[in-house]
Amino acid sequence: MKKKQEMSSADISALISELSDGSNSIVDAKINKIYQPTPDEVRINIYIPRVGRDNLVIEAGKRIHLSKHLRSNPKMPGPFPMLLRKHIMGGRITFIRQYDFDRIVEIGISKGDVDTILIAEFFSQGNVILLNNERKIILPMKPRTFRGRKIQGGEMYEYPESQISPLEAEKDDLEQAFSSSEDDVVRTIATSFNLGGLLAEEVCARAGVDKNKPVDDVTLDEKSKLTDTLKDVFTPIVTGELNPCIIKQKTNNQSEYVDVLPFELEQYKEYEKQYFDSFNKALDEFFGKEVVEAERKIQESAKKEKVDIYQRRLQQQQGAIEKFEKEANKYNSIAEAIYSHYPFVEEVITVLTNARKSGYSWDDIKSKLKEANDIPSAKLIQSIDPKSGTIVMDLDGTKATLDIRYSVPQNAQTYYEKAKRVMKKREGALRAIEETKRIIENRDKPQQQTRKRKVIRKKHWYSRFRWFISSDGFLVVGGRDADTNEEIFKKYMEKQDIILHTQVPGAPLAIVKSKRYNVPEQTMYEAAQFVVSYSSIWKSGQFGGDCYWVYPNQVSKTPESGEFLKKGSFIIRGDRNYFKNVPVSVAIGLELENETRVIGGPLDAVKKNGKYIIELMPGKYSQSDLAKKIYKLYMEQLKDVHFVKNIASPDQISNMLPPGESDIKDKKDF
Repeated sequence: MKKKQEMSSADISALISELSDGSNSIVDAKINKIYQPTPDEVRINIYIPRVGRDNLVIEAGKRIHLSKHLRSNPKMPGPFPMLLRKHIMGGRITFIRQYDFDRIVEIGISKGDVDTILIAEFFSQGNVILLNNERKIILPMKPRTFRGRKIQGGEMYEYPESQISPLEAEKDDLEQAFSSSEDDVVRTIATSFNLGGLLAEEVCARAGVDKNKPVDDVTLDEKSKLTDTLKDVFTPIVTGELNPCIIKQKTNNQSEYVDVLPFELEQYKEYEKQYFDSFNKALDEFFGKEVVEAERKIQESAKKEKVDIYQRRLQQQQGAIEKFEKEANKYNSIAEAIYSHYPFVEEVITVLTNARKSGYSWDDIKSKLKEANDIPSAKLIQSIDPKSGTIVMDLDGTKATLDIRYSVPQNAQTYYEKAKRVMKKREGALRAIEETKRIIENRDKPQQQTRKRKVIRKKHWYSRFRWFISSDGFLVVGGRDADTNEEIFKKYMEKQDIILHTQVPGAPLAIVKSKRYNVPEQTMYEAAQFVVSYSSIWKSGQFGGDCYWVYPNQVSKTPESGEFLKKGSFIIRGDRNYFKNVPVSVAIGLELENETRVIGGPLDAVKKNGKYIIELMPGKYSQSDLAKKIYKLYMEQLKDVHFVKNIASPDQISNMLPPGESDIKDKKDF
């Protein structure tokens, strides 16, 4: 059996019944960007209220449905998607409908005070056409001229010649179709009622009429049966009681997709079927999955070089980096959404907590929330999980799972912690990538350069923290996150040390290891620069800030009664000694004497202990991108691949960079 290639009128009718009403409706969805992956396909990214983002795929002459299986986008968008972006991006879908049981879909869009209509045609080669509110063509995807129809910009859009809808067909319509036909029964029904061969055969089979019988030989009783059967076959579309499925056929002991249907047909009674809870999902599985798989095969066949084991490993590691970054961005976005909706979230948590304390069951609470028209924040609740005591809130399109036992900051911190854990995985993946690249390079270039310098490595307990050696030779160590702040406090802080911190969040807990000597003023000032520079002050693009220093006996993890102390935070008691308006200062250099390593910290300290100094400032490059730029500078300057890779690889340099985005200010020793 030949595989289905395009949607029928009945398919379109069933799909539109889903997309125009009910839980799968896209009416009122906001239109984001539009893409044109192929000459025949338009993809519209949409945001559906209370559901989230999705993609409406329109492939002219073939299919229309929401899809999770997406072709890759061209690097530069073409003129047609750019025109669509101009006219409808930012607009909202006001309706989606089928024209007269034909293979034509109309999508109404409102943007401000301007209404437009996007037409999708699926007969012949198909087309996508944008109309203004007077139904004048703004631009078609494919300009066409037919007999009696002209699809050109500036022309009025005209429908093709209409046919009889089987949903409304009566006996007189069948009589008229038969009287004007010279074909057999099945062909006459297929063409007159816009059904196609398969559904026309289904009508004949159910009516018990020979499909090959000439129309002139059909009796009145048979015509009556055909009319009744027409209505019977399409009853599921009229009632909305669909039973979507994909029809499978065994070929060489493997099941292959051959058809996708909104309801079952007698002709496929003995075939294997896969059922879906919506016709849209069935269409995406049938059409969408296939095109993406085909694209993947084309891309693979186009590669001239075979990918070996190490190249595959490298691709997987790079894919993992992207995955970790997306996950971290997702968790950070949820945390930020929680804070940006602080009053609403706090109100919901308070109301639910008080309700539970008052003895209300979760069922009672759900019932009350449905009636709570006077509480706007209640409308943001999408679901409640009684077992875990959590709720899901829709915060302007961002879904956040919240634990009502926690405060708003604690719920947000949960997501920040998830993001940090993911970024730690990313750091490990970056190191793995460098190792894989080294293996590939060693394999491809077996003759390395003569080593000009000896790599001298020493193990230090402070290497996994933020650290620097001051101009006076004092070690200054700071945490990278809440976990390492805690570790420094519990394991490495001694009573003779000096503790520094900032008033702003996101700063390292830093200690100056005093060695029982008085700490010089220059070291204290450099430590202050270190704390300010590796805090959120740098990340926010500022060039200075305040910090303070205290003694270890002033730092505690024991909060006052009734207070909460989150991980990585501390209680400071007693007087604080402030450094005001401390300018940020970070430089990267190479230590090449007692040991060989990349170092970072305040400019004066790095100049004293290293060479090839690169001074930084808040800027536009991410840690990863800037680390690669500095790495290339060292490669160009030292001209020793092995040495630089071992002491100052991009991930080693990245560990010395301040948070957020930065740029190169000056190269002192270059």
